[in-house]
Amino acid sequence: MKISFIQPSRNNLKYLKWSYNSIRKNQGNHEVEICVADDASTDGTWEWCQEMMNKDSHFKAILNDTGKRLGHTILYDRLINEVATKDIAMIYHADMYLCPEALNAIEKYIQKGVIVSLTRIEPPLHPDGPEKILQDFGVEPEEFNEDGLFAFLQSTDSEREIKTTEGIFAPWAFYRSDFQEIGGHDPLYAPQSKEDSDIFNRFQLNGVKFIQTWEGCVYHMTCRGSRRNTVDKAKNIYEDSPEWLAQNMRSTRNFIRKWGSMVAHDKFMKPVIPPKYDIGIEIKNSNTNIVEALEIWCSYIKVDNDMSSYLHKEQKNTIIDLEERVGEKELQNDIIVSLDALKITKQDYVYIQQLPLIVQDSGEVGEFELGNLHITINKIEDRVKELVHINPKAGIEVG
Repeated sequence: MKISFIQPSRNNLKYLKWSYNSIRKNQGNHEVEICVADDASTDGTWEWCQEMMNKDSHFKAILNDTGKRLGHTILYDRLINEVATKDIAMIYHADMYLCPEALNAIEKYIQKGVIVSLTRIEPPLHPDGPEKILQDFGVEPEEFNEDGLFAFLQSTDSEREIKTTEGIFAPWAFYRSDFQEIGGHDPLYAPQSKEDSDIFNRFQLNGVKFIQTWEGCVYHMTCRGSRRNTVDKAKNIYEDSPEWLAQNMRSTRNFIRKWGSMVAHDKFMKPVIPPKYDIGIEIKNSNTNIVEALEIWCSYIKVDNDMSSYLHKEQKNTIIDLEERVGEKELQNDIIVSLDALKITKQDYVYIQQLPLIVQDSGEVGEFELGNLHITINKIEDRVKELVHINPKAGIEVG
C-alpha cells in the first residue's frame, strides 16, 4: 500500500520526532509518504523539516511563514491537495505512535467509499470509552514504555484481530478522491475544533462507510497539538489551554449555526445526524442576551430592538455574515417560533434546542404551543444534505 500521512504541527517538535521514528520503524513493506505542515512554530520545527527533507525522499513539508497560526483545519487540506501524492492518505497527529501491523490492518479494509480508523491506546488523561483502550505506557516521549506496549499488543492480539466497529476519529485513512469530492474541511472552523465532526457528518451523508479496526492501533498521548501542548500556551498536560477553550466555544457555536444541532454520535463515535430544518425565530422585547443565546439555533432571528452591539461583538467569531441572520425582516421560514423575551424560561430554551427532533417526531404541518413558544410549521423539509459539499473558494483556495 502507498499512503500519505498528513501531519500539521505547531510547536510540538518533540512529539513530531517521536511520531516520525515510530512510522519509519513500524511501516512494514508499505510506501509511506510523510507530509508535514509547520504552522508558524518557534521551536525549530521548520529547521528539522528541512533536515528531514534532505535525508528522507518520502518526507515532504511546507511552512506557514506568516507568523500567524492557520490551524490544522486549513493545513490538513493544503497538505492533502497540494503536497500528498498517494491516492490514500491518513490524518495523523504528532502525538501518535504507529504500532506494528497497523498499516496492514488499514490495507485490509480500505477502499473507495470506506474510511478506516485505527484504534487508540491512551493513558488515563481522559474518561474511558468503548471506542478506545485505556492503558498507560507513558505521557511523554522520554518516558514512553515501548516494550510494555508491544507486550500488551501481543497479549491482546487474538481478541482485537476479529473486532471492527463503525466509529471514525483520528487517525483515519481515506481515499483523497472521497475527501476532495465533498470539498475537504470547512474553513468555518479555522483554526481548529469541530472541523472533524463536521467533515464526518458530510462523509456519512455522502454515502461513505466507516470501519474502526481494532487489529491496528496507535499509542496516543492525546491533545499535544495545541489543546494541552505546554510549549504552546497550555499550563500542563492535564488542563486545556485558554486559547483552545475560547476557539472551541467559537467552533461549537459555528457548528450549531450550520447544522442546527450539537455534535452527536453513538458510543463508538459513529455520527448521528439530526434533521436540519429552516427555522425562523421572532422575538418580542428582544435584547442582546437572548439573541446571543438563540441566534445559533435558527436560520434567521427577527428582533424588535437594535442588535448592532451583538453583531459587532460576534461577527469576529465567524465567517458567516450575521447581518443575513439577524434583523427586522418578515419571516418566510418553513418553521417559525414566536416568543416574548420577558416570559422565556430555561425549559423554553431546551425546547428550541430540541426543535428539529420535535418537528421530526410530529411530522405534521400546523400551529401549536410549547411552553411559552408559539410554533408554526408551514413545511417540513429536511435540508441536511445541502450541507455535504464545501466550495473551496468560500474559504482558502486549494490546489
